[in-house]
Amino acid sequence: MKHGKKYSAAVEKIDADKLYAYEEALGLVKTLAFAKFDETVEISVKLNLKKNHTVRDTVVFPNTFQGEKKILVFAKGEKADEARANGAAFVGDADLIEKIRGGWMEFDICVATPDMMKDVGRLGPILGRRGLMPNPKTGTVTNDLTAAIKELKAGRIEFRADKTGVVHLPVGKVSMEPTKVNENVQTFMTELERRRPADLKGDYIKSVAVSSTMGPGVKIQFKIAKDKE
Repeated sequence: MKHGKKYSAAVEKIDADKLYAYEEALGLVKTLAFAKFDETVEISVKLNLKKNHTVRDTVVFPNTFQGEKKILVFAKGEKADEARANGAAFVGDADLIEKIRGGWMEFDICVATPDMMKDVGRLGPILGRRGLMPNPKTGTVTNDLTAAIKELKAGRIEFRADKTGVVHLPVGKVSMEPTKVNENVQTFMTELERRRPADLKGDYIKSVAVSSTMGPGVKIQFKIAKDKE
């Protein structure tokens, strides 16, 4: 893949043979960013997983960096009232299902009460391919709408390993102080460690790298950081 001059210049500032400490790497990512917009800082973690392993969960960062998301809640009766009282942007049941089937998609996150999932399941082909289908594993199928909406408004974000065993996740903005981005990174790494498959032998994490949206990756010396904990 051919890169531009700015990207190539950024690569030259990285020691390809060095594994950086987290905060040093994040500080470097900040200086390497060259886009005219506030680039997102992303982390990529390569995991040692078997084909039957699934790593998927959510995390709430201590330092928010994303704009407030429009939350849609599928619920009826008192649960619908609870969702509205807690600031959900859209609340409904059959009416919203039909609206979405008609092509309306002006929301960012879907939450549903368990009793609604039989009907919401019809939206699988639409919501599934966009990663918006409510799922109990990520806390978006629940009767505790107050807690769910509160966490989502605070920036709760889902992470999952792809088919190659890599987890990609936004953890901050280059405009943020590296210390704050690092707090988010460490929160995520703690949650990721908790999702280690019980039957996995040997190393769980194979490699860690951070980068900005447009910039090159900076490799992390994650084993030393772990040993110091």
